Amino acid sequence: MNVATAFSALATVVWLIFVGLIVLAVVRSARGQKTGAVSTSILVVGITGLVLTTLSAGLVFIQPEERGVVISAVAPGGYREQALQPGLNWILPFLENVVRYDISQKTYTMSIAPSEGAIPGDDSILARSSDGQEVAIDASVIFSVDPEKVVQIHIEWQERYTDELVRPVARGVIRDAIAQYRVEEVYSTKRAEMTEQIREAMSEKLAENGLILSDFVLRNITFSPEFAASVEQKQIAEQLAQQAIFVVEQRKQEAEQARQVAQGQADAAVIQSQGQAEARIIQADAEAQALQVIATSVANNPDLLQYLYIVKINPAIQVMLLPNNAPFLFPLPTIGPPAPSELNLDLLPTPTPLPAPTATP
Repeated sequence: MNVATAFSALATVVWLIFVGLIVLAVVRSARGQKTGAVSTSILVVGITGLVLTTLSAGLVFIQPEERGVVISAVAPGGYREQALQPGLNWILPFLENVVRYDISQKTYTMSIAPSEGAIPGDDSILARSSDGQEVAIDASVIFSVDPEKVVQIHIEWQERYTDELVRPVARGVIRDAIAQYRVEEVYSTKRAEMTEQIREAMSEKLAENGLILSDFVLRNITFSPEFAASVEQKQIAEQLAQQAIFVVEQRKQEAEQARQVAQGQADAAVIQSQGQAEARIIQADAEAQALQVIATSVANNPDLLQYLYIVKINPAIQVMLLPNNAPFLFPLPTIGPPAPSELNLDLLPTPTPLPAPTATP
């Protein structure tokens, strides 16, 4: 309870006492009793009531979220130019009174939902885009009274600024903004840009009339049933196209994977062929070296071929008898030849096996 309220309550109590004393004085007078003391009390209480009433009428306490416009019978123009600030203030009793204005933020909502808007029922904003499509807009305007322009608000709008200023300004600005965009831009690509344009235009118009726009919220955009159906069909078509692109991309990835597998197999076959070819080259080189060793051995031992032939016929043969009239298969040795009909194989040196050629990698 503030001081002004306390004085007002106390003045009320004093006036009740004053009335009670008057009744008591009337009763005593009717009974023929003395009323001098009662009359004195009535006078004192009456004066006290007047003082308290005057004080309660002159003291005004303004809450922090309020500003007070003083309507004055003595000030030029009928009002004080400066609004009362929060706290305890003094005005001229019975010559001035205060109109309080709430400067805290307020939200005014216009919605298609019956229970969400400031006005029951469908209160959405119908507008047409630049290509002639009708849309319904749900929006909220968050605003407050400019503390420095409370007096202006009182003179121009009083308490009507919400219904007669905020509402028509918001609806008009929204319609003007939507008329500059195509319907696709309204709900998709240019929505943020359009919202910012509405916010700037509305802020300027409200500021001219003593209000501060805190925020503008574009809550929802509703289209006609026909356009909503066409938008849905378009979205379905776009989703199908995206799915087809995804399938094509998947097939490409599968084809690329198969190509890489085939390339890997081809590379492996090439590597295997190269390895086999190199192995053959190594084997051929080894065989050539072996043949070279054999050729060298034959060149150094002319009788080696004869011996190897005989061994090939029968490795265990030691002596071969031939008829006298049969020609010799091989020329006879030049040193100490045996009898014409006998060839002693022990005279030939025992062949030593040749080392197997080694292939160099």
